Amino acid sequence: MTTSTAIKQILKSPQVALHLDTINKALAQEAESRKAFYEWIDENIKAEFINGKTIVHSPVTDEHWKASDNLSMVLSFFTKFKKLGRVGVEKVMISLTHNDYEPDIVFFKKEKADNFVNGQGLFPAPDFVVEILSKKTAKIDKTIKKNDYAAHGIKEYWIIDPVKKTVEQYLLLNENDTEYFQPYIHTIDDDIKSRVIEGFVIPIRAIFEAKTNIKTLAKLMQ
Repeated sequence: MTTSTAIKQILKSPQVALHLDTINKALAQEAESRKAFYEWIDENIKAEFINGKTIVHSPVTDEHWKASDNLSMVLSFFTKFKKLGRVGVEKVMISLTHNDYEPDIVFFKKEKADNFVNGQGLFPAPDFVVEILSKKTAKIDKTIKKNDYAAHGIKEYWIIDPVKKTVEQYLLLNENDTEYFQPYIHTIDDDIKSRVIEGFVIPIRAIFEAKTNIKTLAKLMQ
């Protein structure tokens, strides 16, 4: 059932006023919980606010850490060298309509990043997001986050599996799209080209292997 269909059914219900009152109360309660989350969270805590609940994340595994470090390094150096925008890793909180996330890697184009100010702690929807799967987060990354990122116009979303060494690349193909097109699945011997970060093309191995990562970084800097 689509969101618009569900809304139409509620509006047709003889108990529509009761439904709306219930929804408004739930939203007010959620707003209080979200306020408490903002007061509690700090730079030492890795947590997100999803569907009214605070989700605290476990420490990362070694393969997760390596993938994050390798990709963020080449992405950060490339975007700085080309003056394309800003890359954030792990602790950049993006505040969307309903939820607050701390993705593994985010990228903001220069025109958006130039509007950030000192002391800012909540950021708008990025242009590009990366999530690295773990057993605890995989379901959320592939469902709630994927749908939410698309609905808020995040044009490109990579889901990295550090065990299988694959990357799922999701794209919004048209300006008004609110759902991602079927993903491109990239394996260890493939190259991947970003549709959002101009000129950023890397071998998948650069995400998982240090030697290839260093070679790729040198090539990107040319």
